[in-house]
Amino acid sequence: MTAPVQAFTRAKPATSPRDASPFSMMAMQQAIAEPLAQEIVALEGQSPPSHLHGRTRSVSIPGSSKAPRMLQPVNMDTIRILLLENVSQGAVKMLREQGFEVDFYTGAWGEDELVEKIGDYHAIGIRSKTRLTRRVFEAAHQLLVVGCFCIGTNQVDLEAATKHGIAVFNSPFANSRSVAELVIGELVCLSRQLADRAMEMRQGTWNKVSKGCYELRGKLLGIVGYGHIGSQLSVLAESMGMRVIYHDVLPLMPLGSARQADSLEELLSTADFVSLHVPELPETRGMIGAKELALMKPGAYLINNSRGTVVDIPALVDSLKSKHLGGCAVDVFPREPAKNGENTFNDELNSWASELQKQSNVIMTPHIGGSTEEAQRMIGIEVGNALCRYILYGGSTGAVNFPEVNLRPITEQETRSIRICYVHHNQPGALLAVNEIIGSHNVDKQSTDSLKDLAYLLADISDVSESDIQDIYSRLTKTPACILTRLLS
Repeated sequence: MTAPVQAFTRAKPATSPRDASPFSMMAMQQAIAEPLAQEIVALEGQSPPSHLHGRTRSVSIPGSSKAPRMLQPVNMDTIRILLLENVSQGAVKMLREQGFEVDFYTGAWGEDELVEKIGDYHAIGIRSKTRLTRRVFEAAHQLLVVGCFCIGTNQVDLEAATKHGIAVFNSPFANSRSVAELVIGELVCLSRQLADRAMEMRQGTWNKVSKGCYELRGKLLGIVGYGHIGSQLSVLAESMGMRVIYHDVLPLMPLGSARQADSLEELLSTADFVSLHVPELPETRGMIGAKELALMKPGAYLINNSRGTVVDIPALVDSLKSKHLGGCAVDVFPREPAKNGENTFNDELNSWASELQKQSNVIMTPHIGGSTEEAQRMIGIEVGNALCRYILYGGSTGAVNFPEVNLRPITEQETRSIRICYVHHNQPGALLAVNEIIGSHNVDKQSTDSLKDLAYLLADISDVSESDIQDIYSRLTKTPACILTRLLS
């Protein structure tokens, strides 16, 4: 009898040898054009029949030979997924209904704990506090994919992930509305000094004042970063009677009556409110410092719901102390506690914390911009779907560090077919070596793309025997350019 072929092998990097590990796969994707919510059965709340072990299998249309076919894994193996930081329960449910073994934790893990335990998992889902470093990826000898259940991926060492052939997915747009609405609330609170008045009332102080309190109508809102959040905020602000000016590194079409500023300096010097919505990049770190704060209008307000490194907070404290600024709202910080709890946000974490807390008309929130039921549900669906699609079908559409490759499904009538998922170095001769191996077989469809030094190939081969599968797999894993080889059958 022919020995069963492994379904997953990662090549051993020359600089850091790693143990290859067996990994089983199953599945074909539905048509690429179909909504993701239709691709994954679990999104409809259907659990696997009790008599089946493993993942949900019944997604085909009875009697239709052209329906997508769920394929038997080449070598059945438990797929283990680690979910940290209290990600959406909808995502947990979806992944478990696919038959994956899911370990769920509400807090973040530190680097040492990750290094110790990450080798047991094929996928990991995180939010913004867990840091996936190069050291973590070196220990992740079975890891295939990372799901960031949030907007950003700056908490992931993307270069290290890419080096080891690990795809990284995120949800760049699902919480845009939640963040935009939070800013609207902060605009009202700052202009009416609501945080201070509410705190005084809790302490038994009645302080009815109108000095320094304003309507939003007619005020100028400056938006730095006119992407999905910034543009939604622009529309909401105009509906409340505000005027909008925005700054972006790209020339962008304005929505409504907004206009693009010629420079950041123009925006800062003219806006009554400045709201930041930029990613964390080398060029955005510290982009609002003492010089930029001094350019802002006396009595203006600063709002940062982007990334904690964008604002020089000691300089912000100085500007508040001098009363140059009328107030600020800060939802993100350079260093944030790993988990909820009393006295976790203090001077030991950030040396200026107590000074910022002492200032008047300051709103401080614990990174809750996207923390709504609606946003977390949508993020769970989007990232959960991406994990399922990549693990089960090999599709990499939406990956932030991977070439985006997809193939139409294998159908019910294609009973002797396999799908090759081949991650390799983008170097001359790589595809030639692959085609020399699969060229003697019937290649039904094939797609490949590259992103810098990494390339990814998907190929479906029909009319193959067990010995053919063994041979194809063995030869692919030995090709010089191979980083990772998986088979779906």
